Amino acid sequence: MNMYPHQNPGRSNRSWIVAATLLTAGMIIGFVVASDLGWLPTGHAVPDAPAPPAARPVATAPQPVFPGMGGQSFVEIAKAVKPAVVNIYATKSGRSDGPHATPFDDPFFRRFFGDEFFRRFEQQPKERKERGLGSGVIVESNGLIITNNHVVGKADEIRVTLSDKREFKAKLIGTDPKTDIAVVRIDATGLPTVAWADSDKLEVGEFVLAVGNPFGLTQTVTLGIVSALGRAAGIAEYEDFIQTDAAINPGNSGGALVNVRGELVGINTAIFSQSGGNMGIGFAVPSNMAQSIMGQLVQTGKVVRGWLGVSIQELTPELAAQFGLGDTKGVLVSDVMDDSPAKKAGFERADVIVEYDGKPMDSPTHLRNAVAQTPVGKKVAVKLIRDKKPKTIELTIAEQPKSLAQPGEEDTSESASPTGVLSDLDVRELNDELASRYGLKSGERGVVVVRVKPGSTAEEMGVREGDLILEVNRQAVTSLKTYERIAAKLPKDQAVLLLLKRQGRTIYLTLRP
Repeated sequence: MNMYPHQNPGRSNRSWIVAATLLTAGMIIGFVVASDLGWLPTGHAVPDAPAPPAARPVATAPQPVFPGMGGQSFVEIAKAVKPAVVNIYATKSGRSDGPHATPFDDPFFRRFFGDEFFRRFEQQPKERKERGLGSGVIVESNGLIITNNHVVGKADEIRVTLSDKREFKAKLIGTDPKTDIAVVRIDATGLPTVAWADSDKLEVGEFVLAVGNPFGLTQTVTLGIVSALGRAAGIAEYEDFIQTDAAINPGNSGGALVNVRGELVGINTAIFSQSGGNMGIGFAVPSNMAQSIMGQLVQTGKVVRGWLGVSIQELTPELAAQFGLGDTKGVLVSDVMDDSPAKKAGFERADVIVEYDGKPMDSPTHLRNAVAQTPVGKKVAVKLIRDKKPKTIELTIAEQPKSLAQPGEEDTSESASPTGVLSDLDVRELNDELASRYGLKSGERGVVVVRVKPGSTAEEMGVREGDLILEVNRQAVTSLKTYERIAAKLPKDQAVLLLLKRQGRTIYLTLRP
């Protein structure tokens, strides 16, 4: 029993516990302070407690800006261009009468429904839809979009998705398969656009960005440089492609290729690939060509091309030497078409065109594109070299005939002589039988090649059976006797300049010993 009800029996013990706790805490604080002030021996210092993780500072370094970028970074260029690049979905419907795989082809289903049911099902025409995915570039805020012909050219329905996810049904304004350019329009206003650049000022080595939707991955930006200019890839009839190593993949077709100022320099069109994916070789239609084609499609719904009326070919070092030229700058005229602007203006076979409408010409592709883009009715000056002398001819460009077959640029060689460089060829006087055999006109003058020695230089340089020899070293060949007389006078070690006709086209070729 408690003798002193006013006192707590455990009070004394608790007081001692509190005092001991305060003393211990004081000693710990004293040690910490002494350690911070350097009063404790360093050999017995207590290890520092691990510091809490510090917040990682946000990078504030400016994005790289390269010469010619006008103070913009690639980030700013991408932000400006991406809203103007769209997704294009093209659908083509069709019917097929052939058998198609179905989920019911499994034998399990056939046991329930029977073979007769499946035969009736498979014989019915099937409705099928082909869907394509590509890109496009908004070039006018009222909904005008440029893309590739191979993206939308044969589509029954075209749908466009903008960067803000809005979707529109598009109307096809026009297509041009010869350059692979097409134009569509959507019913919208106030849209972001990309400004046009002058692609003629583009140089190899410049930075470019490709913007598009590869494999359906929207708003993708890749960086590269201009690898080459004036490329012909065998994709379209009129080619002057920009080659770039900026990654371009399926779905990028119709997208934007922009320079470091965010201006449109090309429309991404194709890739060179052995795997189906990017290999660092992509092609884009130059903006000047694309803009010219687009303007005609919008105004008239079709493309009208200029026509000069000459067959042309590459000027090789051998041909340049034969014509007494110091270099290979220029384009060789191998024939002049009847009733053409060139014929009326006085062009002649073997003229070398070095300048067209104030621009130097260095390849047949360059000249063909320049002439095709010339407005019909425009008067142009053409500078050429004839018989080693410069000459300027003015003429008016006409509209290219619809049935015109474009001449090829092929080199070929031919000769017939017991000795010398023509000895690898067997030739015959052209007659009705040979004309019929080789698709020639019996009234034509010349000698026809009936055999090319296998493994000979002539064969390696492209001489073919059926070629018609019109000239040897600028001398007309009107008969077999004429040919033999000219050939007999040729030194054995002398190169021979031949003018040939093949499949309706005339071409020059130098055949060296």
